[in-house]
Amino acid sequence: MDYKEKIDLKKLPAHIAIIMDGNGRWAKQKGFLRVSGHEEGTKAVRDVVEGAAEIGIQNLTLYAFSTENWNRPKFEVDTLMRLLVNSLKKEIKTLQENDIRLSSIGNISSLPSKAEKELLDVIKKTSENKRMVLTLALSYGSREEITNCFRELAGKIKSGELSEDGVDESLINEHLYTRNLPDVDLLIRTSGEQRISNFLLWQIAYAELYFTKILWPDFRRNDLFEAIYNYQNRERRFGKTSEQLS
Repeated sequence: MDYKEKIDLKKLPAHIAIIMDGNGRWAKQKGFLRVSGHEEGTKAVRDVVEGAAEIGIQNLTLYAFSTENWNRPKFEVDTLMRLLVNSLKKEIKTLQENDIRLSSIGNISSLPSKAEKELLDVIKKTSENKRMVLTLALSYGSREEITNCFRELAGKIKSGELSEDGVDESLINEHLYTRNLPDVDLLIRTSGEQRISNFLLWQIAYAELYFTKILWPDFRRNDLFEAIYNYQNRERRFGKTSEQLS
């Protein structure tokens, strides 16, 4: 079924976030090394990013590498970093052709210098693009993000720059990595797992959650469109009743 035809382009989620899960299991099912799954997963990234831009999604955030992923075997981590550098080099043309601006959230300084340099270079080269913002969550952990936010606010209160009464949701948002992004409307996780895995915990407070059994390397733009179609057929109440909305 072609879900693109079913989508209401006037009711698109302003911000979609994706937990790209299942690369390792995809490789295992096919008798390959885990790293083969990560390599195949880059094809899914390209197709989904192009599909999102095609229908008019304004913000797409991909969970590419978590703070916990540093605990994986060194060979796998090294491969992921190599793929990151190579993908950024390859996809700069795609980003430019589709008018997509690259951004990132997370502890970027913890990346290998080559990966950090390539990332910052592509971010700079695409900084004027306006069709869609593609954000890569790299060395990202939501608890770490929130902890850093509170430390900054505590420091400002201690120095007298800020009063306790001045701390509200808006101020907290301004001190998060995602300060320039709207809250997440739709969170997608592939591979059948149904958990958040320390991803955008503050930002998904009222997001619609969509879980699919499709492993990330097999996920394509029509699967994204299906998730959006599913999202559009839900009632988002934000704490209100159905009667209040009607």
